[in-house]
Amino acid sequence: MTVSQPFDYSGRSVFVAGGTSGINLGIARAYAKAGASVAVLSRKQAKVDAAVAELREHGGSVLGFVADVREFDAVAAALTSARDRFGELDVLVSGAAGNFPAPITAMSSNAFNAVIGIDLAGTYNVLRAGYEHLRKPGASVINISAPQSSIPMPMQVHACSAKAGVDMLTRVCAIEWGAAGVRVNAVIPGPITGTEGMARLAPTPQIEQVITESVPLARYGTTQEIADCCLWLSSPMASYVTGALIPVDGGWSLGGAAQMFTEMRKFVDNPDHLASYGSQS
Repeated sequence: MTVSQPFDYSGRSVFVAGGTSGINLGIARAYAKAGASVAVLSRKQAKVDAAVAELREHGGSVLGFVADVREFDAVAAALTSARDRFGELDVLVSGAAGNFPAPITAMSSNAFNAVIGIDLAGTYNVLRAGYEHLRKPGASVINISAPQSSIPMPMQVHACSAKAGVDMLTRVCAIEWGAAGVRVNAVIPGPITGTEGMARLAPTPQIEQVITESVPLARYGTTQEIADCCLWLSSPMASYVTGALIPVDGGWSLGGAAQMFTEMRKFVDNPDHLASYGSQS
């Protein structure tokens, strides 16, 4: 079924950290199609260039920035440049993330800190540096969280810790920024097709099938479905929504996620399986 574009973001500006691949590129694409001026940021020049080229096909102004979200000054400089070009930001999306499967006993402190740095400290940097550039009142901030924020998963101690922090960062900022008319929410994607994250968590057809069967809607979601939630959250239709942590997961967080733990535990308990899974330390 084809649904006509219900949102018009003409004349509005959007900044998407991590917006050059996967879910975040899908979000940037949706805003560009809706008429917004869009800026994206990620670490690799080639990915930024490719994303900017694609987004420009939808018309409108597009900017791309190369920066590591763990580096506050670089993030702040990119946001300042976007503000100088677009004016005050109407939408700020923080979605940069890093992840890999590994049990805690096979994970070095550097590996753990890398995910905490990208997911949690990176989200802090984007929000802290972005606040001064937000339209007040009226701006919408959206953090991209993950089911690991509330569902403990084997081989995901780093992502679980980081995303739990992202959720609390979301809720605290919603309290502190509410008086300025800035809304802060988080979207929690479930299993999304074609993303690097799911490719890492479901590296075998067996695990992929287990995950599919564990989703109440019996399928993976799409990047467009995550983007649709973001479009709604930053629209006037959600003007009284702030501090919300919204699962867009086909009902997976209702209990289906637990069904994949049995498969994942096989890799924790069997070193030979773990090596094939792609553990990093």
